[in-house]
Amino acid sequence: MTDAPAIQSLFINGPAGRLEAILNRGSADAHYAALVCHPHPMFGGTMHNKVVFHAMKALNHFGFPVLRFNFRGAGLSEGAHAEGEGERDDVRAALDWLTQEYHLPIVFAGFSFGAAVGMRVACPDERVKAIIGLGTPVQADNRTYGYEFLTQCSKPKLFCSGDHDQFASVDALNRLIAAAADPKQLVLIRDADHFFAGHLAEMRHGLEEWLHSTLQI
Repeated sequence: MTDAPAIQSLFINGPAGRLEAILNRGSADAHYAALVCHPHPMFGGTMHNKVVFHAMKALNHFGFPVLRFNFRGAGLSEGAHAEGEGERDDVRAALDWLTQEYHLPIVFAGFSFGAAVGMRVACPDERVKAIIGLGTPVQADNRTYGYEFLTQCSKPKLFCSGDHDQFASVDALNRLIAAAADPKQLVLIRDADHFFAGHLAEMRHGLEEWLHSTLQI
């Protein structure tokens, strides 16, 4: 990987076929690698989403190599949407790829659907050392997301959401986080909606501050 460009387009092998991905390479002395998962593919979510991009920039700021990928059926990824069940296997495939390439502990971040699906995989995976949920959804249209697994997730966890998030009220977020195991932190971005429109810089700053204090970097 040493001769590779700073940004690479690639495909990784997934359980439903090849998954389209982008790697932002990190520094040679990186202490962590990172994975960022995108929002719901049936509503236009891809790895090029603005929130996903800014999360990548926050993680890459510390020299981490950061992998983004399109879930099955999104972009050029093969397969078809699998209601979140099959997408968990996509996350595992991405974690496997990062491990094979870098052999580093991993920081997971996901936005919206990517948070709901990815955290469920990241929490029990020993390779993942810290977890970030951006715009973590509770109720979206006819979909309800459950997070009972967080009661057993003792890894450092950051939840960053707008205080006007359409898919998770502040009360709902507080209940979700109160039930989660320590350590955990909630960062609410004032006046921001689910997509952090007009507040992406604040979101990124919140991520960078938490990463710095939590990982001592």
